[in-house]
Amino acid sequence: TKTLVQEAANQLTAISRSVETYRSEMNKLASQLPEYPVVMEMYGVGESLGPQLMAEIGDVRRFERKQSLVAFAGIDAPPNDSGDVTGRHKSMSKVGASSLRRTLFLVMSVYLQTAPLDEPVCQFMDRKRAEGKPYRVYMMASANKFLRIYYATVKAYLESLEHTA
Repeated sequence: TKTLVQEAANQLTAISRSVETYRSEMNKLASQLPEYPVVMEMYGVGESLGPQLMAEIGDVRRFERKQSLVAFAGIDAPPNDSGDVTGRHKSMSKVGASSLRRTLFLVMSVYLQTAPLDEPVCQFMDRKRAEGKPYRVYMMASANKFLRIYYATVKAYLESLEHTA
């Protein structure tokens, strides 16, 4: 039993080292992208989640509007209309990048854990919670808000870089 536990601990240590190696490589590659500084300044995004977001989203300029990016993530409300009947209870579409939704969920978890009152996404999340929305509803609504801010911030930064070049 002692040998098995020691071997499991050694394997866990080796896996942790390789994960950290991959994380640092991912961060090094992401730092070469032009939007890296502005993404890393965003609240809730750190050395792990920032490169993940940039990798999942890619170049924001390929999206015509912020709604296109939200639809790409699959956290938009689909139309629920049929003829004369207009649906009132719409769930998110979930048509899109599930790994991006997971990354956004992790970013929203950072907001929940730290609760920065001066951040617009946190204020939005608090307002949705005060309205009595369920956990996943306010988390994905906040992720939607974060993604819209991400789109506007990164796109404006990239356009400013193009104008100065």
